[in-house]
Amino acid sequence: MVEGLRFPTGIGTSEADEIRVLGQDLAADLMGKVGFGELAFWLVAGRRPTRGQCRVFETVLVALADHGFTPTAIAARVTYASAPEALQGALAAGLLGGGSRFLGVTEDCGRFLADVLAGVEALPTDDAGWDALATTAVTEARAAKRFVPGLGHPVHKVRDPRTPVLIGIAEEEGLRGPHLRLFEAVGRVHPAILGRALPLNGAGVCGAALADLGLPVGMLRGFALLARAAGLLGHLAEEQRTGLGLEIYRTVDRNAVYTPAEEGGHRG
Repeated sequence: MVEGLRFPTGIGTSEADEIRVLGQDLAADLMGKVGFGELAFWLVAGRRPTRGQCRVFETVLVALADHGFTPTAIAARVTYASAPEALQGALAAGLLGGGSRFLGVTEDCGRFLADVLAGVEALPTDDAGWDALATTAVTEARAAKRFVPGLGHPVHKVRDPRTPVLIGIAEEEGLRGPHLRLFEAVGRVHPAILGRALPLNGAGVCGAALADLGLPVGMLRGFALLARAAGLLGHLAEEQRTGLGLEIYRTVDRNAVYTPAEEGGHRG
């Protein structure tokens, strides 16, 4: 250690015969005693979650782990097909695709709900009050020509099966807080405002649930990426066995048709 030089951290430090994480002895206090989800929560929040908080948090991680052949999974597979010697590159390629349409909605929705709640002096006490608050929020978003994050899904057109399960678990654990209640109200009132009914999607309800756990809104996308990393590793393990990424490449390549830009570009 250089005398006079200090880099304070509450995360972890290492010595010759000891590793400390969150002030705990990693080998003696954490290994075999703390689950990975609990540790991830603790690392970000700076506080150890209760059993109920841990259950809701890990339910979110499971809900976001995989959703089939999304662009993130395809990107990971095709990248691995191109560079099988660099698993980390393929995993990174999939994670880099977490944005406003996939995964990033978790943070976008949590932030939207938090911003609405920040402008409220007193929280509603019944569904009518939550509906009124949601009506104002959705109406203002529409007037500003902004999407309401958490509404709609490219596959689940009527109901996202993850949404009621997560809300139910949060209710069981006494953690169905203001973000989830506002999100549910958005689901009830938006058809009359937008002129069509859209499902409350899984990424959105995960954002609401994480916000109700008191986790920093600016970190919610990170939790979505943490969850999806597990799914991407599953895709890459399968990719090692099947080589599907090369088939995806060949299918696109063999069906590519040159179309001069002046003729209108893309053709269906």
